[in-house]
Amino acid sequence: MSAHSGHTGSGAIFAALGANLGIAVLKFIAYLLTRSSSMLAEAIHSVADSGNQLLLLVGGKVAQKEADEEHPFGYGRNRYIYAFIVSIIIFALGGLFALYEGYEKWHDPHGITEWQWVPVAVLVGSILLEGNSFRVAIKESREMKGQQSWLRFLRTSKNPELPVLLLEDAGALFGLVLALFGVSMTLLTDNGLWDAAGTLAIGILLVFIAIFLASEMKSLILGEAASPEDLAKIRAAIENGDQGRVIHIKTVHLGPEEILVAAKIRIHDADTGITVANEIDKTEERIREAVPAARVIYLEPDVYRPEAQDSTSVSH
Repeated sequence: MSAHSGHTGSGAIFAALGANLGIAVLKFIAYLLTRSSSMLAEAIHSVADSGNQLLLLVGGKVAQKEADEEHPFGYGRNRYIYAFIVSIIIFALGGLFALYEGYEKWHDPHGITEWQWVPVAVLVGSILLEGNSFRVAIKESREMKGQQSWLRFLRTSKNPELPVLLLEDAGALFGLVLALFGVSMTLLTDNGLWDAAGTLAIGILLVFIAIFLASEMKSLILGEAASPEDLAKIRAAIENGDQGRVIHIKTVHLGPEEILVAAKIRIHDADTGITVANEIDKTEERIREAVPAARVIYLEPDVYRPEAQDSTSVSH
């Protein structure tokens, strides 16, 4: 999944948390009054989303812990780990529960005979609240997204919070529409199979979102390289000096806004130790100026030998 800022999307997280807590209460009340499986699935979905937002806040907090001897590169990847846990919760508590509830309702369908207006009113109100939360997430994501498509942003962002919130809110909105359709058709036909179908559709939707998120977070936990744009800036910063050549370079994200750079750069045969040291210091300054997220830099001076270069020299 470029780190362009220290943006953790906390505004969007708090907006989503407030919306989901309120929505969860309304949905549980609607379920208790109507016994609609779609309402129960949506209520559990909102509880899971509320827990997810708390996890994202905790992940952002623990990621700020200073580096120590046991973790010399810091704790930045905690944000990826907590986002991965979020994907598991969406899968288990959201998706699988909805599939189970839909399966049960499908084998024992029943209409909604009491308080028939309640689920419709709750779902319409929930759509409005979730729509506002989704709007905040989109607004906070636009600066980081730049000219990328939304799909590419979700696939390439090194910031885990905003992609998680975008998918959560989009899934919640679509899930509410599915629930509204299932409940409305149940009320119109007095056939509980529509309610069950809406619940099953919600479960399938959440499972797909969870799988997508888990795949992206796993890649970030393993360690992704800097974006092609940031890598090009780092290479240009190195080759802007007297040494003028990158022999090979590797990068990896230690966190959303922290990149480790390891590069072997050319030195001239006649250079003294002091000259080499000064040039490395200047190169590090140029790299950090070009890409502020490049906070950990290791530069190894070497003599450039074209005949010795092989596949290990490929930039990553």
